[in-house]
Amino acid sequence: MCVTAVDSRPSGGGTSHARGAMGALAEVPGHRPFGARVMGFVALTKPRIIELLLITTVPVMFLAEQGVPDLWLVIATCIGGYLSAGGANALNMYIDRDIDALMDRTSQRPLVTGMVSPRECLAFGVALAVISTAWLGVLVNWLSAALALAALLFYVVVYTMWLKRRTAQNIVWGGIAGCMPVFIGWSAVTDSVSWAGLVLFLVMFFWTPPHYWPLSMKVKDDYARVGVPMLPVVASNLVVARQIVIYSWVMVAVSLALWPLGYVGWFYPVVAVLAGAWWLREAHALRSRAKAGVTGAKLKEMRLFHWSITYVSILFVAIAVDPFLR
Repeated sequence: MCVTAVDSRPSGGGTSHARGAMGALAEVPGHRPFGARVMGFVALTKPRIIELLLITTVPVMFLAEQGVPDLWLVIATCIGGYLSAGGANALNMYIDRDIDALMDRTSQRPLVTGMVSPRECLAFGVALAVISTAWLGVLVNWLSAALALAALLFYVVVYTMWLKRRTAQNIVWGGIAGCMPVFIGWSAVTDSVSWAGLVLFLVMFFWTPPHYWPLSMKVKDDYARVGVPMLPVVASNLVVARQIVIYSWVMVAVSLALWPLGYVGWFYPVVAVLAGAWWLREAHALRSRAKAGVTGAKLKEMRLFHWSITYVSILFVAIAVDPFLR
C-alpha cells in the first residue's frame, strides 16, 4: 500500500545546507550509533505518511463488515500495509536520493545524511516488498497481497521513475498508488472489490492533487531547483488554485455517491457535506487570494494542506461510525 501524502515539516538550511548534505552521502553508516541507525531505517518507511494510509484502510474494513471486523484481521492488514508502504517509500528514497540532497525539505533524509547507505536502502526496500506480499497473502488473502504489491510497483516504477520528473500531472496519476488502501481494506474483509471501494478510490484520487499542490506551491523553489515539474513550478498560483477548486468540487461530489448506492446511512452523508463545505470554502479562499496576486506567507496555501489531512480523517472516521448508526 502506498500513499502520496507528504511530511510538511520544514527542514531549513538553504541551498548551502543542501550542498553540505550531498557530501554526507559518502559517510560510512556503520560508524553511527545503533539506535540512530535503527531510527534511520524507520525513517526510510516515512511513518507519518503511513499514519494517513491506515486512516483510509481501517474504516473501510468497518464499512465492509457493516460492524466490527475481526481484530486479528485488522492488525494483520495494518502490519502488512505498513511493510508494503514502507518498502515503497524506501525504494522511492533510493531512486530520489540525488534530488533529495539538493532540496531543503528532504535534506535530512537518511540517505542524504549518510545514516543509511544506498545499498542498504535498496536491500531494505526490496525485503519489505517481499515480506509484505507474503504476509498479506498468508495472513489476510492473496487479493489484498496482489493489490498492495500493485500499489508498491505503481508508486516506485510509474510515479517515481517515470512521471515525477517528466510531467506536471505527476501527482495526479501517481496518486493512484495512494488510492489503493481502500481496495485493500475492503478486500481484506470480503476477499473481493466493490462499488463502495471504487467510490472511495475515486475520492482519494481527486483528493490527492488539491492535497499536494498547496504544499508544492510553498516549496516550489525546491522542485524548480532540481527540475521536477510540479504544477506550481510550471504554472502560476492562480492556475494552480483554479485546478485545486475543480478537483475539490469533483472530490466532494464523488464522496456523496456512497449514499445513493446504499452503502451508508444518514450519518456519513451529513459529515461528508459539512466537511466538504469547509474544504470548498478553503479552496475558494485560496483561489481568491491567488487571483488578487497575493504571494508569500499571505497566500496561506498551507491552510488547505493541513485541512486536507483533517478532512480525510473526518470522512473516513464517519465511514467507520456509520454502520453503527444505521
